[in-house]
Amino acid sequence: MQTIQQILETKLRDAVGESGGVLVTVQSAQDTRFGDYQSNVAMQLAKPRRANPRALAQEIIAKLDVADLCETPEIAGAGFINFRLKPATLIAYFTALASDERLGVPTVLSRRLVIDFSSPNVAKPMHVGHIRSTFLGDALARIGRFLGHTVFTDNHIGDWGTQFGMLCLAWKTILNKDALAVDPISELERIYKAQNERCKTDSAQLDAARAELVKLQSGDEENLGIWREMIRLSQVQFDTIYSRLGIHFDVTLGESFYNPWLKDTVAALVDKGIARESDGALCVFSDGSVPEKENPFLIKDENGWKDSPALVQKADGASNYTTTDLATIAYRVREFAPDEIIYVTDGRQQLHFRQFFAVWRRWQPASAVKLAHVWFGSILGEDGKPFKTRSGDTVKLADLLDEAVERASKVIAEKNPDMPEAERNEIAKIIGLGAVKYADLLPSRQGDYVFSWEKMLSFQGNTAPYLQNAYVRIRAIFRKADIGKSEIRNPKSAISFTEPAEFALVKKLAQFGEVLPSILDDYRPNLLCNYLFELANAYHSFYEACPVLKADEPARSSRLALSDTTAHVLAKGLDLLGIGVPERM
Repeated sequence: MQTIQQILETKLRDAVGESGGVLVTVQSAQDTRFGDYQSNVAMQLAKPRRANPRALAQEIIAKLDVADLCETPEIAGAGFINFRLKPATLIAYFTALASDERLGVPTVLSRRLVIDFSSPNVAKPMHVGHIRSTFLGDALARIGRFLGHTVFTDNHIGDWGTQFGMLCLAWKTILNKDALAVDPISELERIYKAQNERCKTDSAQLDAARAELVKLQSGDEENLGIWREMIRLSQVQFDTIYSRLGIHFDVTLGESFYNPWLKDTVAALVDKGIARESDGALCVFSDGSVPEKENPFLIKDENGWKDSPALVQKADGASNYTTTDLATIAYRVREFAPDEIIYVTDGRQQLHFRQFFAVWRRWQPASAVKLAHVWFGSILGEDGKPFKTRSGDTVKLADLLDEAVERASKVIAEKNPDMPEAERNEIAKIIGLGAVKYADLLPSRQGDYVFSWEKMLSFQGNTAPYLQNAYVRIRAIFRKADIGKSEIRNPKSAISFTEPAEFALVKKLAQFGEVLPSILDDYRPNLLCNYLFELANAYHSFYEACPVLKADEPARSSRLALSDTTAHVLAKGLDLLGIGVPERM
């Protein structure tokens, strides 16, 4: 079904006529005292048409055919056109919305998306630094699929590089097999740290590690066997954590998968004159095609602009991240034929992505694939510094998830001490993991945020527990009155609303289909978080003002339908963020 916003935009475009490239849009009104929707199209068109904005707005209103939907549109300020919906419009819209499986969310023009996110490293524990990429990427994938896109999720794990020379040497010399059997990732982390320290102080150890790396890269069967076992053990850890979080990937291909194409990739860059030799290495320099301030291959210091090339092959002949990433794009284009590839990483990698996107465009100028770097800020402790354990170590993700569930269990026990332990444990998983995910997705992704257990597990304010509790409270209404689906789907009376709080809730429900498609415009699931919080608040206001079970017909059936639809939108919205809802708390 179409959203109210889409219907108004269509009618507005008909009234505007030729817009000369100006987008004709309608937005939800910021201040509902002046209406439900508004448009600034008259102000946008005034300059090219050499007209007074308010006069132009009046001309547009005279041509608008919206009498079946709205009161007569009004002009405000410098030329805003305000629309106020008629009660009958809202009732008709909600009647359709309540029976719509998609909850008013229109399908969009389908595109093929590859989303690259999470990307942990082999032989290392997943830690708090993986939270933002993992949760953000999963939310974007869920939203993309629900909107109607074909989405391929790819976990580009780090399974290649110089560290594996040290790991192979350590495996052969200092590995504790008993410890490996008990906790393989901790043992791999231990031997890597120990070997790294040995290499720092003993040149013979460093030479031995380099020799092991050469053997691995040359196809030595023993080292390849060790390497494969480290990958297998690491994947077990990854799968365990992803299973807890309800996250899956369509493809998990490590950096090593692309090794067969690296030499050909570098050769193609050289043949096309894109890469050239510099101090024995092969680099890509600026081609002067973009202004200096926008050029990723230039950097400015006190002496002016100077080269900041992208390295594609080291002096020793080894490739690097840029080479691998270029080979990866080429593979994804061949394999998935994507319209867009989305990379979800922290903001420190912005220069890398700007450079390698630019190299790709020069290498494959005919490629139409859109490349997007969705970057994010850091997670901070309450001291404003990077989030660490009390001892200063990196917080392991498994430990953090355990603590989230444990803390949630204590909160639930305080609120409902008679709940059976098994049930409390299951609910604690939903509440605890949901709290961590929501706290991460709520802030604007490009900003840092402070990790606070107290805030994220609170049942007050913009948190997952608050939204989950709103859902539970609605469901409790139906359990209390023993109302089943058939009574909701087959009401005793036609939908009828008369109270302001009822109409306010209907308007907020109508915005679900308007907010969701906009999230992928700039990859911001926080828009959905804020919408769900506003919806829960709107329902709370409705519930305080309007009796549900004690109301007479047709109000009772209408309010039950309104409550049921709100619960469905809350549950679906949270699900699109990767968050579940319990039936009671």
